[in-house]
Amino acid sequence: MTQRSERTTDPAGPLDHADRVDSATEVFVAHRNLLFTVAYEMLGSAADAEDVLQETWLRWADVDLATVREQRAYLVRIVTRQALTRLRALGRRKESYVGTWLPEPLLTAPDVAEDVELADSVSMAMLLVMETLQPTERAVFVLREVFDLPYDEIAEAVGKNPAAVRQIAHRARAHVAARRPRGVTSPAEARAALAAFQRAVETGDLQRFLDILAPDVVALSDGGGIRHALLRPIVGADKVARLLAAGWWRRDAERSVEPVQINGGPGLLVRVNGEIDGVVAVRIENGYITGAYHVRNPEKLSRVEHETTVSR
Repeated sequence: MTQRSERTTDPAGPLDHADRVDSATEVFVAHRNLLFTVAYEMLGSAADAEDVLQETWLRWADVDLATVREQRAYLVRIVTRQALTRLRALGRRKESYVGTWLPEPLLTAPDVAEDVELADSVSMAMLLVMETLQPTERAVFVLREVFDLPYDEIAEAVGKNPAAVRQIAHRARAHVAARRPRGVTSPAEARAALAAFQRAVETGDLQRFLDILAPDVVALSDGGGIRHALLRPIVGADKVARLLAAGWWRRDAERSVEPVQINGGPGLLVRVNGEIDGVVAVRIENGYITGAYHVRNPEKLSRVEHETTVSR
């Protein structure tokens, strides 16, 4: 006697199921840039942010959209929870990282710089400040200060009550305020400073570096143990100028530098023998360079050839 196999089918029918998947996809795509930005600001890694988005999509695809009142808030809640899980795992990975860990740089469109708060939040300097926060503090800070989410929505995303979230937000805000860059630079000053820095890099002229570097400038570089890089930060105009004038590439190589927007701010794309060798993002305050972040780890350079969209 032949037994009939029992299969679970969608009672609404395959066409209705397809419609629901299409609707879920449409909503997810509409919010994708926002979700990527949330994940990236929490993680400092585009590759990990993309993994988080994939995990978010898999969970979102199983949701009955008819039960969701606020789709944006629901998606942000999923991506935040997934990013928190990934962030805790990343913390363990960074403990064994060779040399200085820097965020994965993004080539961004010029219009990102026009949104001052967004550009500041994705900048190398701010991402490094956020690295000093605890995972939940970082999530709360990003969701409140960058995306201006209500405390009750943040509470659902991080698994805390609204009163606790308010306290965490206050603590994180104070922590960041004590460490974030304070100087103000106009777009014209930033362009002039980057142009001066580019000329100094191209010529290797020590005095040109000294003329554009702030007295307390900090230089960091990330080679990931794959390429030569500084093992610790270098502080002070004289030390940084001499380091840069000596060159971080082989002198017998054909080199070029191109001004670009990196993480919403000024930077240089460095090529050696026609191949991308790294990027240097710079922090500019009051017309002088106060921070230089040089990423050479090839595993972190996949996002510097084509623009990545960030939004809020």
